[in-house]
Amino acid sequence: MTRIDFYILPSDHSHEGDIFACRLAEKAHRAGLHVLLAVDDADRAAHLDQLLWTFREDSFVPHSPQGEGQQAPVEINCGGEPGLHHGLLINLCSEVPGWFSRFERLAEIVIQQPESLARSRSRFGHFRDRGYPLQSHRIGSN
Repeated sequence: MTRIDFYILPSDHSHEGDIFACRLAEKAHRAGLHVLLAVDDADRAAHLDQLLWTFREDSFVPHSPQGEGQQAPVEINCGGEPGLHHGLLINLCSEVPGWFSRFERLAEIVIQQPESLARSRSRFGHFRDRGYPLQSHRIGSN
């Protein structure tokens, strides 16, 4: 069964959520997991593609938009099927992808905006009611 982690950030800026997603993808990649970052649209995918190169000076996260040649350790998905991925899904979509249960882990990133908080509370209850193992992590300021 998919383990679901909610990462609660102190910031109310979506950009901080994207930076955290990059850090989480890097950490998971270093731990040997294949990572899929799920976003709603191609603009957000392009933003994350660029951010994965620049979020930290000394980082290197081998990645690609999904469907561009060979499977990379970290891929960005904007609406398609997840392919062969099954490690970590970092969900940055407005909805939870219907195929999330194919993954060992699902990461939900929560920022301090009313819409994000309401969406996360609803998702937490939905997953809890269905018996998914849940963890919440409060992330401190950088």
